[in-house]
Amino acid sequence: MGEPPVLTIDGPSGAGKGTVSRAIAKRLGWHFLDSGAIYRALALSVLERKVPPQDEEAVAKAAQEMALEFSSGDSGQILLAGRDVTARLATEECGRLASKIAAFPKVRQALLAKQRSFRQAPGLVADGRDMGTVVFRDAPYKVFLTAALRERARRRLLQLQAQGLDVTLDQIIKDLEERDRRDRERKEAPLVPAQDAVVIDSTELSVEEVIARILRLLPPDIGNKVLPVLAGSGG
Repeated sequence: MGEPPVLTIDGPSGAGKGTVSRAIAKRLGWHFLDSGAIYRALALSVLERKVPPQDEEAVAKAAQEMALEFSSGDSGQILLAGRDVTARLATEECGRLASKIAAFPKVRQALLAKQRSFRQAPGLVADGRDMGTVVFRDAPYKVFLTAALRERARRRLLQLQAQGLDVTLDQIIKDLEERDRRDRERKEAPLVPAQDAVVIDSTELSVEEVIARILRLLPPDIGNKVLPVLAGSGG
């Protein structure tokens, strides 16, 4: 029978990976992996357990011991040691620390098996930064989703404002620039498109338009069944 199919959607923060990946997984009836949430959960675990974040060995040990669960329902809840930590993981503090500890090779190795365990029938949509280049190199369908820096910052600003946080666009642009640089320049699994990935720029596209483009990359017997109807689309 072979391995269940995987659709990887990689790209920088704010490109829309999470929204698009979750929507596609739901429409296809496939499993969903938010690899960024795994690193954010580890960051939260490090903070709560007062693990020195610069100590690669200690952080890797925390990764091995982390008890993490993803809700299969529409709520998208993420449970750490049985607690709902979904809101905590969305904070900038967790995001910044997650980006830093993700640069540790031993941490990435410790989390590799956890991520690959999500590959189950009938299929998996995997959202992250190295899904197509490292975690699921053999995935038959790969996308690299990107967008202009300012547009990504604008989207992040709206998310944070919706959470009641007081942040500025300039602050977010600076944070994204630093995160992009760190992700691109790390030695272990840098943020780059897989050689066989289709690059999609979402700057001028709606969520539904991005979803439609990705679904058209899948075999007709999979993608055509759930293609969204786009107003004014020529097909």
